[in-house]
Amino acid sequence: MQTQLVVFDLAGTTVRDNFDVPRVLQKALIDKGGVNISLQQATDLMGIPKPVAIKKLLADGGRASFTDEFVEEIHRYFVDSMIDFYRYDSSVGEKQGVSETFALLKQAGIKVAVDTGFDREITDELLKRLGWIEKGLLDTSVTSDEVENGRPAPDMIFEAMKRTGITDIKHVVKVGDTASDMQEGTRAGCQHVIGITTGAYTPEQLKMEPHTHLAENVDEVLTIIGVK
Repeated sequence: MQTQLVVFDLAGTTVRDNFDVPRVLQKALIDKGGVNISLQQATDLMGIPKPVAIKKLLADGGRASFTDEFVEEIHRYFVDSMIDFYRYDSSVGEKQGVSETFALLKQAGIKVAVDTGFDREITDELLKRLGWIEKGLLDTSVTSDEVENGRPAPDMIFEAMKRTGITDIKHVVKVGDTASDMQEGTRAGCQHVIGITTGAYTPEQLKMEPHTHLAENVDEVLTIIGVK
């Protein structure tokens, strides 16, 4: 069945990430939440909306009760830290072959979207740094704060379909590097659910999640869907 839309995750899938996002999340929990969590605990929650992750990490760290205002204070610290990182850090950039992959998909008449556990504020800063919109490589981006339910719910994929005029989920492919990406694509009913094994989750971890394919690099998506 012909692919009409591919929905890619950002950090860890199309964007280089040396545990930068979980590291910043860990620091926010320690500095603002007073909760010591491990980097692995933060990494395990990559892909889901960050306020949801913060609530879980607070509970896991022994905070029996906390207010929504407290969660928002930690999240604000995380957002500001990520914006600063994506704006200024020299390590920020796309992973191998991403722009070329996007361009070849567009040339084949396939829509390209990104979805993310970030909110719009962080996402806009990151996309500006990467230059994908200015280069005409993206048709749309969807963030977790723009839908009722973030990952692992399929809402962001459905929103990407709505924005790009795609009506049949069987023509949609989801690509990501976390458990929540795989669950999101599977719950949506995507044609292919492709796990990228060089991101937050190891190949062994991704094998445990529902998927149709595993790939080391994003450019392998072209072969999987028959563009290359």
